[in-house]
Amino acid sequence: MNNKKIGFIGSGNMAHSLVGGLTSTGVPGKNIWISDPDAEKMTQMASQFSVNVTDSNTELVQSVEIVILAVKPQQLAQVCIDIAAEASLAKPLMISIAAGILSKDIEFWLTPEGQEDNSCLALVRCMPNTPALVQSGATALFANTHVSDEQKTLAESILRAAGLTLWLDNESDMDAVTALSGSGPAYLFLVIEAMEKAGVQLGLDEKTAHLLAIQTAFGASKMALESNDSPEALRKKVTSPGGTTEKAIGILQEGQLEALFTKALEGAKSRSIELAQILGNH
Repeated sequence: MNNKKIGFIGSGNMAHSLVGGLTSTGVPGKNIWISDPDAEKMTQMASQFSVNVTDSNTELVQSVEIVILAVKPQQLAQVCIDIAAEASLAKPLMISIAAGILSKDIEFWLTPEGQEDNSCLALVRCMPNTPALVQSGATALFANTHVSDEQKTLAESILRAAGLTLWLDNESDMDAVTALSGSGPAYLFLVIEAMEKAGVQLGLDEKTAHLLAIQTAFGASKMALESNDSPEALRKKVTSPGGTTEKAIGILQEGQLEALFTKALEGAKSRSIELAQILGNH
């Protein structure tokens, strides 16, 4: 991958994280292009990563083999329409990290005016989450039928610079991914927030409660990631009969915590479907 030319349209936090991850793993800055109308941000990116920068999306598409669409979902339609002709000629691998936009809509927008379709377009749609900003993300990927095995490997290598990656067989599963891992960090931040507040109410000072809650969440996640045991098994191992943990878990279960999480994720999934319909309206 180090000899492939990669272009980012958009220079927001996710693009910054991916560029940082790629350059730290050996991809030379001279092989990376970034386009953005913000001249100040381009100057910063060029200085920090020694990458090529431009304010022209079409110039970028003409210069690279892989194009990463890293703009806000509301901007994606116009960006795709503007580069459609160049993308149709250059035929780069297109990777979208715009949340909620279906592949069929991206393909439609990337079809040049006067052309019936863009059926040869190789497109990978991704759903990363915000921990990607610290190279600890979880990203689900879906490839359309024109993505080759080599291109799948390239897409996975790029997104792996920001954390864990996995492939989906069905694009419809992306809505569940959005509900679980896409929105998931906010749920865990809410849990940490609740634990902090409870700790303060129990008599701890705010700084102590803050540090203990965050480190506990980090340590538990690290154990779950590195252990061969399921989260349920790990929970049972630290829940001694008649002990303090059992008492607390019992209260949480009496409050229907699992059912509440299921309801919350169902709501997030439904909203993901609604937003895809709104943002992808032709």
